[in-house]
Formats: sequence, structure tokens, C-alpha cells
Amino acid sequence: MLVVGTLLAVLGVGLVTGGIALAWANSQQQGNGFLETPARTFSVNSYALTSPPSETGAEVSDGLPVEVATVRLRAMPAGAGGDIFLGVAPQADVDRYLSDVNHTQLRDLSLTPFRAEYRDVAGSTPPAPPGDQEFWTESASGPGEQQISWDIRTGDWAVVVMNADASPGVDVSLSAGVRSALLGPAALALIMGGGFLLLVGVLLVVLGVIGLGRSTTPAAHPATAHPVTAHPATAHPVTANLAASGGGQVSPAPPDPDEARHYPARLHGEVDPQLSNWMWLVKWFLAIPHVIVLAFLWIAFVITTIVAWFAILFTGRYPAEIFTFNVGVLRWSWRVAFYAYSAIGTDRYPPFTLEATDYPTDIEVDYPERLSRGLVLVKSWLLAIPHLLIVAAFTGGGWTWRPRSADATNGFAGGRNDFGQYGGPSLIGLLILVAAVILLFTGRYRRALFALIMGLNRWAFRVIVYTALMRDEYPPFRLDQGGADPGSRTPGRASP
Repeated sequence: MLVVGTLLAVLGVGLVTGGIALAWANSQQQGNGFLETPARTFSVNSYALTSPPSETGAEVSDGLPVEVATVRLRAMPAGAGGDIFLGVAPQADVDRYLSDVNHTQLRDLSLTPFRAEYRDVAGSTPPAPPGDQEFWTESASGPGEQQISWDIRTGDWAVVVMNADASPGVDVSLSAGVRSALLGPAALALIMGGGFLLLVGVLLVVLGVIGLGRSTTPAAHPATAHPVTAHPATAHPVTANLAASGGGQVSPAPPDPDEARHYPARLHGEVDPQLSNWMWLVKWFLAIPHVIVLAFLWIAFVITTIVAWFAILFTGRYPAEIFTFNVGVLRWSWRVAFYAYSAIGTDRYPPFTLEATDYPTDIEVDYPERLSRGLVLVKSWLLAIPHLLIVAAFTGGGWTWRPRSADATNGFAGGRNDFGQYGGPSLIGLLILVAAVILLFTGRYRRALFALIMGLNRWAFRVIVYTALMRDEYPPFRLDQGGADPGSRTPGRASP
């Protein structure tokens, strides 16, 4: 259920996204408008600039009741001026017209950034004026901007831009637009079909997750409960304590210095005493089967977190089966990370299970009896921002604004800015590389280095737990180093 549901959900999201894009495109072409590219300048020294010799690929019948697509081409002199010619005709007629005429074919085009590749076709005969030819399907000629519109039909067609007097040296600014009556129906079909697949996929994923959650034994950690419930005597700073002498005297309870270090999500890891010098070189390859499985599990994790968001909003509770499954996904992910790339602390191959095992690393998250309905609205995207910025700093990811400079070469200025994700050097990755090189030449894993790496991973996983709505307690701004989580009171995992 989980695998099939994940595939259907991913396919549904893709179809819905495509439908939304088509719906936006359809809205832009309302009122006989066109979806149009920005104008770009093309300059060649030959007699003519032509499109690549290729088919349109539109197998269109003249009897269709709707307009499949209409292409609009616009040309403007970019140099000293003069009359220009713009036309579209069958490829065979254009080939005969430009036979033994020096002309230039546009072979490849990229708009962002603008880049044009040309192929020069040699010839020694000057062409006749293009306006005198009768084979053009659509054409326009004269001074200033010229425009043609052409309904796409089956066949092999060519677009030609020339000087109206057939002189050499073509220097024009060109733009192309398209309009289709099929965009609206296609968008509706994609959104409806994708929405149905997404709904079925989500239902299958949730059912599969509930089944896996019920079959996974949740680890019970009563000794690691939240300090408020485990230590009621220290829950309030003015708890009454009766002194042994001077009966009746009230004094504040002595603070527990370890209380502030407890967080209900605990990450553990124990480095192997005898690590292979070289095995870290191939662990990333050996972990590929786990990565494939985790790709499905994390898609399910995202879907079930959204389901849990609604459950918390309306009931104040995190569904127990989903919680158990999501903790299992975090556990599985941490094992693979500890083994292959985020700690390389063991040579023991991770098990394929969501269950807690005797593997030398684990993650524990206390199940919350109640969660705040108000916090669920803001903690994942707003309250977590300070932590997300810090985690991005040492994991090497983030978002950036990049201004786009003017493109003077092509006669226009792009005033937009780019906003996108970037990947930079990772602090954890750099520390892992240093530890791996030391291990390669000395056979030893530096304990202080391992403690720092564990602290960084612990911080990141605490933030994941918080943003995944699994706890309401805000993660501490603290680098708790070491293999054992300082907040753990589980026997055998006590902090030194």
C-alpha cells in the first residue's frame, strides 16, 4: 500500500502541477492574447535567417472543431533600420528559394541565459526579393515592426527573416507567441485526473502507514519522560519544602541542574572501537538500497505529517500509529546517515526495519499526550525559522536572492531577480571528510571530532522533530556533544 500509494501520489502531484501551469497559461491568453517570449536580437551576415529544418510535430486535421494552436511571430529592425521581411512557408519551397544562397540556420536557442547557435550554409547566388515569391503561407514586409500569425498544420515548415530588398546582413529583434484553445480543457483534465490519483495515493499511504505503525513496537521509555511529569517536585520554583529544623519554614526547592538539558527527542550513537580504514570510501554505494527505500518512506512521512497537522488542529492529538511510523522513519534515516555519510561511526550494515534494534545508534521521541492546536499553525514555518537558518548553515543548504543584470548585448534589460535554492559546503560534510582522512591514515576516529559531529546531527534531528509537529517543546539553542544524548536517563545511555 505504501509503495503503490507513494507512486500514485507522486504522479498525482505531477499531473496537478502540470494542470495548474496550463490553467495559468490559459488565463494569460484570454482576450485573444498570446503566451509570448521576450524579444531577443539576432544578427547574421548572410542573406537570410531561417528556422531549423524540422517538423512541427503537430499532426493536426483541418476538420477539428477547435483551434489546436496559433503561432504569432513578431520582428523589429534592430540596426540602422530598413524594411524587413518575415514569412513562413513549406520547407521544400524555402530550400528551393535559398538554393545556392548564403543563409544562416538557427540550430539551437536558449532564452535564460540567452544563447543562439547558428549554422552557416554557403552559397554564391544573390536571392530574389522575398516579397516577389508566391509560395509563402503567411508573410509580412515593410518598415518597423512586422507580425504574422499562423495556424499550426501538419507538415514540414520553415520561418524566414530577411531584408525586404534581399540585401545581406540581417539584424532583427524577434519574439514568438502561441495561443491554443486546448489549454483550458487540458488543464481541467490534468487537475481532475491528478487530483483523483493523489487522493487514492494518499489514502493508500495512510492505510499502509497505519498498518506499519501498528506492527512496529513503540519503544517505551518511562525513565526518559518529560521532566515536568517525571519530577513534579521541581515543576514550579516555589514548591513548599518543610525544613527538618524550624518546622513550618517554607523554602524554594533546589533547582535540578540537569532539568534544562532534557529534550523529549534524543539522538544516540556509539562509534565502533575498530573501524575499517578504507570502508568509508564505499559506504555511500553500499547504502543505495536504503536510499531507495527511504525515498518512499520520506514521501509517506511528508504525507502523514500533513494528515497529522489536521488531526492535531481538530483533536489536539497526534495519531499514535502515524507517530510510531514517523519515528521509525527518523530512526531508519539516522542509522543510514550514521553508517554512510553523516557520522561514518560504524561498519555494521543498517537493518531494513522501522523497529528499534541493537544497532549502535538510535533516536527516541516521547509520544505527546496532547499538542497545542494553536502552535500547529505556526511552529513549522514561522517559529522554526531561527533553527532552520542555523541548521542550513552547517548542512550547506539555503535560499538566496540573485539580481539579474541587464543584457546589453541583446538590446533589453532584465529587471527580475532570481530566488532559488543553493547548496554550499557543509560543515558536517567537511568534518566527516577530516575524520575520514584521519581514519584512513591512522586507523583512529578522533573522539572529540566524533562528539562535535554528533552534536550537529543531534541539533538537526531535534529541529526535524519540532517542524514535523511531533513535539511542542521548542528545541534548545545548544550543541549537546557526545555519543550519548545528555537528556537521556535510559540505563546504559546516561550522560557522562
